[in-house]
Amino acid sequence: MMSEAVLASAITGALALIGSFTATYMQNNKTKALILYRLNEIEKKQDKHNSVIERTYILEEKMKTANHRIDNLEGVIKHV
Repeated sequence: MMSEAVLASAITGALALIGSFTATYMQNNKTKALILYRLNEIEKKQDKHNSVIERTYILEEKMKTANHRIDNLEGVIKHV
């Protein structure tokens, strides 16, 4: 038979193990939530950045068109 001291040590060890697993699980959940939050914030910033890049590209195309039209008009004026 087990002595009372061995039984008490086994119970204490089991409870400590359960407590350790519980604390680790809870900490992992907090860390996961923080990582997901930060990832969502980065995605928002990336969306804003991509929007600026797209608008810049559109503006550059409009500038090219406007410059081409100005060049054409200047060419017409020189020939008049």
